[in-house]
Amino acid sequence: MEAGGERFPKQRQVLILFLLLGVALAGWESRRYFVMEETESGSFVANLAKDLGLGVEELAAREARVVSEDNEPWLQLDLQTGELILSEKLDREEMCGPTDPCVMHFQVLLKKPLGVFRGELLVRDINDHSPEFPEREMTLKILETSPPGTVFPLKTAQDWDVGKNNIQNYNISHNSYFHVSTRNWGDGRKYPELVLDKELDREEQAELRLTLTALDGGSPPRSGTAQVRILVLDVNDNAPEFAQTHYQVQVPENSPVGTLVVKVSARDLDTGTNGEISYSLFYSSQEISTTFELSSISGEVRLIKKLDFETISSYELYIDASDGGGLSGKCSVSIEVMDVNDNSPELTISSLTSPIPENSPETEVALFRIRDRDSGDNGRMTCSIQNDLPFLLKPSAENFYTLVTNGALDRESKAQYNITITVTDMGTPRLKTEHNITVLVSDVNDNAPAFTQTSYTLSVRENNSPALHIGSVRATDRDAGTNAQVTYSLLPPLDAHVPLASLVSINPDNGHLFALRSLDYEALRAFEFRVGAADRGSPALSSQALVRVLVVDDNDNAPFVLYPLQNASAPCTELVPRAAEAGYLVTKVVAVDGDSGQNAWLSYQLLKATEPGLFGVWAHNGEVRTARLLSERDAAKHRLLVLVKDNGEPPLSASVTLHVLLVDGFSQPYLPAPEAEAADAAPAAPLTVYLVVALASVSSLFVFSVLVFVAVRLCRRGGAASVGRCSVPEGPFPGHLVDVSGTGTLSQSYQYEVCLTGGSGSNEFKFLKPVFPNILESDLGRKSERSSTFQNS
Repeated sequence: MEAGGERFPKQRQVLILFLLLGVALAGWESRRYFVMEETESGSFVANLAKDLGLGVEELAAREARVVSEDNEPWLQLDLQTGELILSEKLDREEMCGPTDPCVMHFQVLLKKPLGVFRGELLVRDINDHSPEFPEREMTLKILETSPPGTVFPLKTAQDWDVGKNNIQNYNISHNSYFHVSTRNWGDGRKYPELVLDKELDREEQAELRLTLTALDGGSPPRSGTAQVRILVLDVNDNAPEFAQTHYQVQVPENSPVGTLVVKVSARDLDTGTNGEISYSLFYSSQEISTTFELSSISGEVRLIKKLDFETISSYELYIDASDGGGLSGKCSVSIEVMDVNDNSPELTISSLTSPIPENSPETEVALFRIRDRDSGDNGRMTCSIQNDLPFLLKPSAENFYTLVTNGALDRESKAQYNITITVTDMGTPRLKTEHNITVLVSDVNDNAPAFTQTSYTLSVRENNSPALHIGSVRATDRDAGTNAQVTYSLLPPLDAHVPLASLVSINPDNGHLFALRSLDYEALRAFEFRVGAADRGSPALSSQALVRVLVVDDNDNAPFVLYPLQNASAPCTELVPRAAEAGYLVTKVVAVDGDSGQNAWLSYQLLKATEPGLFGVWAHNGEVRTARLLSERDAAKHRLLVLVKDNGEPPLSASVTLHVLLVDGFSQPYLPAPEAEAADAAPAAPLTVYLVVALASVSSLFVFSVLVFVAVRLCRRGGAASVGRCSVPEGPFPGHLVDVSGTGTLSQSYQYEVCLTGGSGSNEFKFLKPVFPNILESDLGRKSERSSTFQNS
């Protein structure tokens, strides 16, 4: 019958595995095959593929195997022809001893789907052993008064063959007194008896020597001989009698050597030598003679070898009691070996699948067979594994179990399982056998790469060299092999205006990031992009992380002076009244720096002055003030060189030149131009100048005060156009100027303006005032600054 030959979808095979096994075992009876012992190795036994109803290709595809009951490699299956052949020469006597018939049980295991078929191999006996007597010579003592027809038992020969090849007949050499009669025991074995044909006469012949021959039934027959020595005795009219004709005892198989098994007892009513009884084994096979010892004097039977219930479960002993007069009596002893739990369970793995993909559903891992050579409760077994494992044991056939997974496994949680299969019998004490197997879990790509951080912040100093390594990203994958090999790539930027391809690149193997070109903090202060990490699995899995790159400012911009403008065609000249007190604010140098942080922190320093000690510059805000009271002796024209320096490393600087004119009043119609001042190489004598200035100051003090008042009022009403044009800085003027707190930006409350009219040969002084500029908002997105409008107060 074809068992398990139909093809089922993979997803249904596991569900109907055990149904198929039940059908296979129920529908395919155990087949018996025959082979003669001593058949050569490689001999044909049967066409197993034909008997199973399977094709040769299907037999190979299902990985058919032959497993014997005792795990002996006597048979093998040729998967190319489907034939069952002998793998070695068989010796029936070695395999089964006296047991007949000699049957070897085996199973045929099939996989995909699982099937188990039972078979038997009957090893037939050939006549390859001759009968053998235990003794080459046996002695009989017979009374001369024995009547004809008296029977005298003889020692039995032993033949290792069975059936008709065993001993079939006994005969004795020709003589005029005896013949041999062949009898049968209850178990079918034959034994000889010597029958007296006529009375003996001791005086005529006191001793006879005969030859006893045992013949088997083989073709050709084999034989064995022994000598029978007959001593003719005087009259002994009482034969020994046993207390019991049959003894029955039970002996545990674990009894130690020397244990008393049974003691037989016989008595003889005669006296003297005719009453002296000696015991001997009437029939003794090799198993009995090597296992038990009989005391000829006491009749005690003791063990001389360990018993084994699994090998021989019972013995039958025949004991003869002979007196000194040649008479004897017989009894039998039945010894039953009691089984004890002395055999641990046996476990044989038939198939093992490892590794197993982690996403597989319920999968067959191993098929194994268990056996216990004991019987009863000692041979009943239970099978188990650890409770904390995702595996199950399922019975598949008689003493066969299947180890299957209990759902899908997760390699990332555990990549290897050490499973201990424990088989325990039900005997007392319980014996168990443990077998360890290792099941590996193979990886599938079920984990996406994971970055060590969800976002990365990297810093790079501006003006960097191209191809500079600016940082790294790293992702790990819990999978293994190619499924854990991660490659990195740049994803499109969030801001489409960021030229990411020209800014950075990434090493796809290790995630190192490189700046492709030199960065400029003033043009691009920060940008961000996404990095992808993908594994090499199929299908590939990926993840991404955000990377933000901050450009660190470098001191690459020198301070820029906004006021006073150095490239103006008509630079302003600061006017200071001679009556000004110490600390009088002359003007304020306004400068900015394109850098940031401490690179933009500006400090001011007076490098040169026409008259040192007269003016000073505040280091933090650039204010130029008088250092002391002015006097008539101080020169009217002064030239100051102010240095503006940032706080970078190394620091950068710029310088500005200031022109200061000391005046006594504000009524002077003309003021000398800076060019004329520079060209004047011969100043007037100090005394003359002082006298002129003093006279002019006293005479025009009142007029000057009135003119100043009127000029101020006119400027407020009509603006700068009614009194002349003011020279103001041109171009962009940032609204966040220098801070007096030390950062270098100008506070809106300290701005001054000097307005001079442009004439043909000189500039006319108009006014000196603090101003409050109306600074427009700067457009930071376009990085441009609108001009500040200076208005008259």
